[in-house]
Amino acid sequence: MNGMTSIEKPDALIERMGRAARAAATAMARMTSEQKSHALNAAAEGIRDNAPAILAANARDMERSAAAGLSAAMLDRLRLDAARLASTADGVDTVAALRDPVGMIVDESLRPNGIKLQRVRVPLGVVAIIYESRPNVTADAGALCLKSGNAVILRGGSEAVESNRAIHQAMVTALAKAGVPADAMQLVPSTDRAAVGAMLRAQGLIDIVVPRGGKSLVARVQDEARVPVLAHLDGINHIYVDAAADPAKARAIILNAKMRRTGVCGAMETLLIDRAYGDPTALIETLIDGGCEVRGDATVQALDPRVTPAAAEDWDTEYLEAIASVAMVDGLDGALAHIAAHGSHHTDAILTEHRRTADRFLLEVDSAIVMHNASTQFADGGEFGLGAEIGISTGRLHARGPVALEGLTTYKWLVRGTGQTRP
Repeated sequence: MNGMTSIEKPDALIERMGRAARAAATAMARMTSEQKSHALNAAAEGIRDNAPAILAANARDMERSAAAGLSAAMLDRLRLDAARLASTADGVDTVAALRDPVGMIVDESLRPNGIKLQRVRVPLGVVAIIYESRPNVTADAGALCLKSGNAVILRGGSEAVESNRAIHQAMVTALAKAGVPADAMQLVPSTDRAAVGAMLRAQGLIDIVVPRGGKSLVARVQDEARVPVLAHLDGINHIYVDAAADPAKARAIILNAKMRRTGVCGAMETLLIDRAYGDPTALIETLIDGGCEVRGDATVQALDPRVTPAAAEDWDTEYLEAIASVAMVDGLDGALAHIAAHGSHHTDAILTEHRRTADRFLLEVDSAIVMHNASTQFADGGEFGLGAEIGISTGRLHARGPVALEGLTTYKWLVRGTGQTRP
């Protein structure tokens, strides 16, 4: 399924791939955990064995993208070296070792009439992943989908086209030798943007779409998709420092949450400080001295002359760089109101030593991840013990927060009777 004739239209291409994936998904659903793990171990070895070819392909992508003016940050995401590629292969082995969710019994009960009910996890079917820049996603997403018994259609960005093809080819060759249908892991061969549109319209062929990339990509997928989407658009994450917060913990946590990696979706973007907190100036100094630009309301500006005025749009901005907006709020109620008005339902945290205050925050903040006395940078599937993640979902249906193997399954009801009829 790797080739495409010059006259094949995007809709026809995706229909062909989707039908092949649907057939492969049926075969994947029958594979045992041991078979899937063995195949993924083989795929990891395939990456290692083909490292020279993969790195050469990546070098060509890097050269072309640099000449096209791709930003330094995007080039870093694109770049593979021996260590990064080894880590990618190790990640596939890690997924192979994870507990298989397929067949897990969610719950079961025995009805008064003797009928036994079970809810059992089953694969979603055909998963489409649309992603940008990072070629390791080809391996990560493919491994997660296959381990959870799904077929996957991958569509990477044009900047990583040769890297993605090399990784895909190495994995599929090894997977096929291990008994996995070749069509269970397909890579869209076209870089035509119309292929993305065709995927988003592929009702009945694709069961769910997962966008991994910038805001414009995610927004397009959410706007145009006629199939279910698992995604988050923004990570406008808040930390609220309560009056009862421990000052040392607060300084360490907010600096880590903002500055450990500013470009990840779990980075803190807005700091809210209770007006009753004893030393707000120290928090501002910690951020600024740590290399972060602070934009604040009038009260925050008065604390440190280096603070610049916050505009209205700052409270609704995911910076993904060393900038934070800071506001003073009237206690927990003020923090909850601000988060409700400006949050993106991704990750929000409270710093406090008062248990009841923390419990109320955890209960009332409507986000996929809500934390107490911990950095928002922990918003990651690996940190949650889930292994590699397919993404983070801020929706309310199916899966929420870091989505890994379990999030790539649904369930069905099994009903076992002994001859019962309904009166």
